[in-house]
Amino acid sequence: MKRRDFLSALGATVSTFALPPAFSQPQSPSNAAYKKLLVLIELKGANDGLNTLVPYADPAYAALRPTVQIKRDQVLALTDRFGLHPALEPLMPLWKAGEMAALMGLGYPQPNLSHFRSIEIWDTASKSNEYLSEGWLARTFAAVAPPRSFLADGVAVGTGDLGPLANATRALSIASTDAFLRQAKLADPHGRAYNRALQHILRLEGDAQFASTQLKPKTDWKTDFPGHNLGQQIKTAMQVVSASDGVAAVRVSIGSFDTHSGQLGTQQNLLKQLAESVVAIKQASEELGRWRDTLALTYCEFGRRAKENASGGTDHGTANVQFAFGGTVKGGLKGEYQSLVNLTGDGNFVHTADYRSVYATVLRDWWNLPTATVESVLGGKYGSMAFV
Repeated sequence: MKRRDFLSALGATVSTFALPPAFSQPQSPSNAAYKKLLVLIELKGANDGLNTLVPYADPAYAALRPTVQIKRDQVLALTDRFGLHPALEPLMPLWKAGEMAALMGLGYPQPNLSHFRSIEIWDTASKSNEYLSEGWLARTFAAVAPPRSFLADGVAVGTGDLGPLANATRALSIASTDAFLRQAKLADPHGRAYNRALQHILRLEGDAQFASTQLKPKTDWKTDFPGHNLGQQIKTAMQVVSASDGVAAVRVSIGSFDTHSGQLGTQQNLLKQLAESVVAIKQASEELGRWRDTLALTYCEFGRRAKENASGGTDHGTANVQFAFGGTVKGGLKGEYQSLVNLTGDGNFVHTADYRSVYATVLRDWWNLPTATVESVLGGKYGSMAFV
């Protein structure tokens, strides 16, 4: 296998024009707080939050969604105002146990409704008019590194897209543990190079070989991982977690939630897969004795428009709801639900919380990183949403 093919298979990229900051910066101090695991679940295409955490008691909801709505008798009531989409029924035990939080009204000023640009904003924790090359987790790990004994700082499963791990110095992208182990055997980290780009390639190959020596996947799972794509990504992610000294973060994804038409059936199916997969994360984490040290978060590029369209769907929108799960999550409704009547001129919601407050909560309250580091990574001061 050629080096280019090897790097492509691992999801690693290299550019002779823009090398990772590791070439010019010393190794940062490590932090034992990364023993706490972060699992990011990207809802690709942008899930419709209004039909996920349903404001069923608000008459404006039925007015906005005369056909694309979740009927009141179908909603899984959480409070006298809000309930879950019925496909999320497997999550109700987590809600009742206080291990699930709904993070409401998330967005940012001057929202961008392009899939590509908006997910880039969420992945890099940037402002809408700011372009950053490193993911927010990559910047975090550059500032305070996970222990070198970890298999990797972060692992993206199922896609070559590293998302918030983009340009991290020790990030891997793998389709499955078996495929990764096969590919890593082909690495040759022993060569010498005086060109910095080639040095980077050799380092990646060395990291891959190190990771492969640490990775001994667990095969005797009692957890029943779902057979669909997300369920198998979760299985791979939990194999990585179980079979190594550690990893700080893993990212999986499901989609597409881009429901411009036929939304009811598509969202029903995808949310059911999401719920089953979150249950698998809980079961596998409990099997490893790590549920109290695991935090799972959903995220996506934006929400959907308040009013349904003429095709039985919803178009690109703004403010949205995301969810947090874990054994030490402070469950319940967090933040303020966006108004259904005070909309923007183009019919979109006005966000009530900056999405970077979610990241600030992870960095400051979950990983206990210094305030100065949190503000440097996120480019400003953001409050906590108090879900951990």
